[in-house]
Amino acid sequence: MQAWTSLLVVYSQGCACNRPPSRGNCPMLLSFRFANHRSFRAEQQLNLMPAYGDGDEAGESAPQAVPVVGVFGANASGKSNALGALTYMREMAVGSDRAVEPGERLSREPFRLDVSAIAQPSRYVVDLLLGGTRHTYGFVVNDARVSEEWLYHYPVGRKRRVFERDGDEFSWGEESGRRGDLGQIAGITAPTALFLSTVARFGHSRPEPDPANPQPLHDTYRWFYLANRGADSSLGPSVLLDNSRADAQRLRHLVVDLLRAADVGIVDLVLLPERINFDHVFPEHTFHGLAARLRAGSEALIPHRIQFAHQGPQGMALLGLQDQSTGTRQLLTLGLRAAEVLGTGATMLVDEIDASLHPILTAKLISLFRSPKANPLGSQLIFTSHDAALLGTLDAEEILRRDEIWFVEKDDEGASSLYPLTDFKPRKEGENRQRRYLNGNYGAVPNLSNHLFEQALATRGDSDDAATR
Repeated sequence: MQAWTSLLVVYSQGCACNRPPSRGNCPMLLSFRFANHRSFRAEQQLNLMPAYGDGDEAGESAPQAVPVVGVFGANASGKSNALGALTYMREMAVGSDRAVEPGERLSREPFRLDVSAIAQPSRYVVDLLLGGTRHTYGFVVNDARVSEEWLYHYPVGRKRRVFERDGDEFSWGEESGRRGDLGQIAGITAPTALFLSTVARFGHSRPEPDPANPQPLHDTYRWFYLANRGADSSLGPSVLLDNSRADAQRLRHLVVDLLRAADVGIVDLVLLPERINFDHVFPEHTFHGLAARLRAGSEALIPHRIQFAHQGPQGMALLGLQDQSTGTRQLLTLGLRAAEVLGTGATMLVDEIDASLHPILTAKLISLFRSPKANPLGSQLIFTSHDAALLGTLDAEEILRRDEIWFVEKDDEGASSLYPLTDFKPRKEGENRQRRYLNGNYGAVPNLSNHLFEQALATRGDSDDAATR
């Protein structure tokens, strides 16, 4: 499994456009606060700043933000909703200027188990480290519109306003620059759109941040744009067929090497052309002989399908993606996403990271983000899981540090709360967190009733007997 790290190191360096690894300038999520989103009624905070100082964890110097956060909890406790809140904020920041047609209401999902909460606004705030400078961006929305929006940054540790929005009224900071241009863009910002996404669409964006010439608006937008890309399956196995990507060949080699390292029985990847009836596509009478030329020139455009080579007793056998196990397909998808994220210094969100994967594979994926060698650009991974094994150790090393573990629990009124393991003052060594969690010491476990389980199954059995009489 050590091969995983070296393979993704090579790929991430190839994706990083030869940028030198400088963790001081790495974009990082420092904290995320949100309120009135799905099962979360009160404001919650996911804090990614380390809880322990230099040298507290195995002689490591403390980073400015932890590279990994794992969120654990029972089924239906709200783990997915916590990640969903950050995903919603990202979608609004990137596409709110195009998401809502004029006259339509804003899409949001407030806490619906309390009638009073439905009428209350929802709030989302991130603290980011961009170019070595802290930025705070947030907004408040109700069903009708964006009611508030703001962006601050903290050069040399002092709070500076970039812009503030109250309804349709905007105010600018002294260092905002090009106020006339920003004022014009503010004038065309729809009530249901964020100014951040509107200025990115109509302003002058740039592909890379420039620490020597910071632009808080564009640098903040870029963090959201890169965050969680590929979660919509655009970085799934089909990307291996996309020859328009400059890194297509490298991706294919990476996939083969990763699958070999994971010991899933795959030894190679083959792209086979689909069979096309050109006589049907380009009949002979088409434009007096043009069909023959079109047929000849279309060979490069023939679609392909992915085949995976497995070693058998008589040699290699080719099997399609649909013939692979669910775990292999999950590993393939997560491996592709991780390679992309590690090469851009972005943030990756994964709901139920352990789904269909062996705990060792899941732990190895997590370790890639914690390794400075595999993760030179400071990418971050935030995931949810039910797998208590991830609270333990692998090869005598912690899979997750104490300040990388969070829990979600739902109260009797159906409202979720988010809290860290550090609230329980865990010891650095000698504490079996996996066992303590399963024993309920940290909460966030199902409150099961053996009696009700047995009663429900007995009732079902009686019903089945009655139905067969």
